[in-house]
Amino acid sequence: MHFQVLDQGFVSRRPDGGPTAVAAGPRCALADRGEIVCTYMVQEALGRNDFKPFLSRSADQGRTWTEKGPIWPHLQERFSIFGSVSRSPQGELLFFGTRTPIDAPGESFWLDATQALKQNELVWAASTDNGRTWLDPLLIPMPIPGAAEAPGPLCATGQGDWVCCYSPYRTFDPAVEVDCRQVVSLRSTNRGRTWTWAPMLRFPETGSGAAEAWVVELADGRLLGTCWHLDLQGKAEYPNAYALSVDAGRTWQPTGSTGTLGQSTGLAALPDGRALFVYNQRKHGDPGVRLAMCRPTASGFGVEADQLVWAAAAPTQSRTSGAHAQWQDFAFGEPAVLPLPDASLLLVLWCIQPEGRGIAWLRLARA
Repeated sequence: MHFQVLDQGFVSRRPDGGPTAVAAGPRCALADRGEIVCTYMVQEALGRNDFKPFLSRSADQGRTWTEKGPIWPHLQERFSIFGSVSRSPQGELLFFGTRTPIDAPGESFWLDATQALKQNELVWAASTDNGRTWLDPLLIPMPIPGAAEAPGPLCATGQGDWVCCYSPYRTFDPAVEVDCRQVVSLRSTNRGRTWTWAPMLRFPETGSGAAEAWVVELADGRLLGTCWHLDLQGKAEYPNAYALSVDAGRTWQPTGSTGTLGQSTGLAALPDGRALFVYNQRKHGDPGVRLAMCRPTASGFGVEADQLVWAAAAPTQSRTSGAHAQWQDFAFGEPAVLPLPDASLLLVLWCIQPEGRGIAWLRLARA
């Protein structure tokens, strides 16, 4: 099996400077009447605490896009909001992510000295009109101390549960003790009114952490979670991690290795029980975005195909190593893949490349 690129373009091109110069975190979901919506964040520069969620819409399977602008313009001076769109089995669109208070214009949400995030909150929101209007974000209580890195979407299961995940990070306050050696899963059985939690992924290595965590429901009802497994000290390279849940996220099987060395993860479930696994590659092999087909079990990730589908002309902006500590120099990232009704695949990512900057898309066929 291999993946063939059918066509490609941009969901949104960003200007070279100004308050919406950088785009990040694209995620797509199917809406009614064959439309696709894509959410993404824009900001003035990487590292600025000024994420503004935007939405674009396509009526032709992703070939052309219309930008609809910010989702919550009335909140963008108070909060930096970062999150992802998904669709529930009932047809509503859901948004899950984080919001960080903006205390001073131009401030950063990141502290290099301690590799810490500014304290933030988990939020969710819903739209019942295909993303044209949204309720204001509602809080999800965070069950343990720390800030949250949560770029993956909320998974609404066939049985009506909501499951999401995040990676705990240190905060600007060095007195706050944070258990970073895990990815936390959250589960609601009553549409966000209350939540329970469990460790989705656990790492034995001292100094471990996670980023770019994601969870989906497979065709047989199992949940699959993945993440970028980090050495926060920058000395070791760990494969991406995964785990399965057979009880709707109440508990998770032991953490395993996907066998892939990459710097992001994104997931999509297929009707035949397999999953699509998309990840960045900046350090090991040809730079770009790779797409894998897998059939995960408790004993292995079951990779059946793994291919570079989008080649990066520049892995980083200033030719740095591509290590996590140099993330503000990345030149592409956060890919996501969406199976379309015609059996093609829509892949989106953010990029700062010679051919343009913004949110790029490519449509793929399985062959």
